[in-house]
Amino acid sequence: MQFAKRVGRIKPSATLEVIKTVAKLKNEGIDVISLSAGEPHSETMLNIKAAAIEAIHEGFTRYTPVDGCLQLKQAILKKYQRDNNLEFELNEVIASTGAKQSIANLILALIDKGDEVIIPAPYWVSYIDLVEFAGGTPVIIESDIGHNFKIRPEQIKAAITPKTKLFIFNNPSNPTGAYYQSTELASIGEIFKMNPHVHILSDDIYEFLIWGPEQYTNILNVCPELKDQVTIINGVSKSYAMTGWRLGYALGPAALIREMNKIQSQTTSCPSSISQAAAIEALQTPPAKVQDMIDQIHDLHDFAFKQLRNIPGFEVAPASGTFYILPKVTKAMEALNFKTDIEFCNFLLEKAHVAVVPGSAFGAPGHIRISFSTTQALLAKALSQIEAAITHEKSY
Repeated sequence: MQFAKRVGRIKPSATLEVIKTVAKLKNEGIDVISLSAGEPHSETMLNIKAAAIEAIHEGFTRYTPVDGCLQLKQAILKKYQRDNNLEFELNEVIASTGAKQSIANLILALIDKGDEVIIPAPYWVSYIDLVEFAGGTPVIIESDIGHNFKIRPEQIKAAITPKTKLFIFNNPSNPTGAYYQSTELASIGEIFKMNPHVHILSDDIYEFLIWGPEQYTNILNVCPELKDQVTIINGVSKSYAMTGWRLGYALGPAALIREMNKIQSQTTSCPSSISQAAAIEALQTPPAKVQDMIDQIHDLHDFAFKQLRNIPGFEVAPASGTFYILPKVTKAMEALNFKTDIEFCNFLLEKAHVAVVPGSAFGAPGHIRISFSTTQALLAKALSQIEAAITHEKSY
């Protein structure tokens, strides 16, 4: 069978492939600790589950409008008024089957063959493939551990050309945990004020999962003049521990939202009505209600950071958000004669029985992504097994 050329432009998600491998090994009776999953360890809150159950009992099980029911869209708008001090209209919001679908809809609505899309590296695994699937050309801006994995405004300015159509910005970042504060966002925003032909995809899926003196800030909070150039992507997966519910949304210019709605109407139609009911309940939950989860994640980060610094051949920068950390492992790879981070991750899986994701999947070869959203006991065991496997294999 001959497949369409567009399929050859995309690869399976590296993170989902690792999860599949872990499940296979566990089914074979091998005790593997997975530090690969991109989801909170916490359970969905009981009130959110109850809202979904009530929706089922009340018969809220039919199609809704493609872009989500009115009550959900109103809840999204109220959440942005309450938590983000941002105002949107009903025709500027669309709900989708996960934030990933919202991102795909936006890229498919905007990007044609030859259009350039600026993406800071390290990046979430799906950005590149979705851009290439649409026929666009990814333009990668590199960052490094020495700058805490943050790009600088002059790098963005140098990357913009007349062909640039989109800038994808994930804050805080998967896979690094880097968080751009308001002063940094303002500097970045100035670049786009001078380049009105470039749209910004602001991926805010980890907005609540930050720690430090400053509350979450979106680029529109510091540069409201960019309202017509920014689409915010968000969802309930990370902040409310609802990854399996598959409910995301986008807020942006009405004309773009209309085109995204058109695409969605011919692919998946509306998100699950039951997930919409659960999301309505979740979105009425103020950030303070999820603070316990954030505090737990912060404590786990501090523990992981301290332990990782002691592993031979590892270099690590502290994260400021998410539940990821991205150690640089080139020295460990060299000591063990591994040429790629994929080989190194396979070694950790085989010898330490710990699953992590190769940094090359995120545009960061020579690194590994560790998800520390688990129990501290399991995290301690996993990091101990990684250190033992490395020191046993090579004497430092």
